[in-house]
Amino acid sequence: MKVAVVGCGGMGSIHADRYASMPEASLVGVCDVNEAAAKALGDAAGAPWFASMAAMLKKTKAEAVSLAVPTYLHVPLLKEAADCGVHVICEKPIALSAAEAAEAIRYCEERGVRLFVGHVVRFFPNYEQLAGKVREFGGERGGVYHAKRAGSHPALVQPWFKDADKSGGVIFDLMIHDIDYALGTFGEATEVFAFNKVTEEIDYATATFRFKNGTIAQLEAFWGYPGPFHTSFEYAAADGIVRGASTDSESLSVRVAAPPGSASGFVETPQSVLLRDPYYRELAHFLACIESGGEPIVTAQDALLAVRWAEAAQESARTGLPVRLGEGAVR
Repeated sequence: MKVAVVGCGGMGSIHADRYASMPEASLVGVCDVNEAAAKALGDAAGAPWFASMAAMLKKTKAEAVSLAVPTYLHVPLLKEAADCGVHVICEKPIALSAAEAAEAIRYCEERGVRLFVGHVVRFFPNYEQLAGKVREFGGERGGVYHAKRAGSHPALVQPWFKDADKSGGVIFDLMIHDIDYALGTFGEATEVFAFNKVTEEIDYATATFRFKNGTIAQLEAFWGYPGPFHTSFEYAAADGIVRGASTDSESLSVRVAAPPGSASGFVETPQSVLLRDPYYRELAHFLACIESGGEPIVTAQDALLAVRWAEAAQESARTGLPVRLGEGAVR
């Protein structure tokens, strides 16, 4: 399949590199309004480079395009690609509002092109393992989940991140990883209560989601953390605890409740897997869905729902009150 990449920054470089190494893909072009960045990535990936997406799509006849551009440009470029009949793989979040996200989905459907959104966390092996343990330990009874991601402020590299009208802030850009994972793992949420502290140096948020199955999920996101980027999660239920962190050498640590009468209250069962690159897995999966017509692991409707939940978290942080997730904002 002929694929192209728009946006030649960090994420665009990842997309281009993965496509260039896929037997099922042919990287036919990269594009950026910054011609130096476009040329550098084109030369590195062995692909033609362009300064205009319209020119690239016309010249290369790309069948699918990855959009790895600032969030506020997602919807305009997505529509431009759809008008050309090109399938779209868009980095998360799909848009900066639920109304925009719904419009983007409708626009692609009307033009007969597929729309995929890169919520890559679901493709990380440790998070996949976690989802299985959630079903095993919590099931319909639910449990308690905590997830955190923290790192330096991206505005130190790209100033547009500090403009909430362009990036959505830490909730929309960083926490949305865990929002999507939670909606995909725990199902229907009924309420969120959030807090957000923003200064010149930091953007920190925490949001607590209440799920219909009884699960309570607390999500933390921190831009401006004075240390290396890291992620962690813990899920606790009656039958066990599941922990994972990007700093661990193993992908997952599981503590299983021991049988009644045994000497120890818990049995340690460390687990690890052979890691495959999550971005490669995600992009290859999306291309396979285009070929087969199948539904992706992360649907466009999931991406819309993640935006709705992020909006609700922002509203709660603004008002200091819990926000009910009403019809259209639950799963």
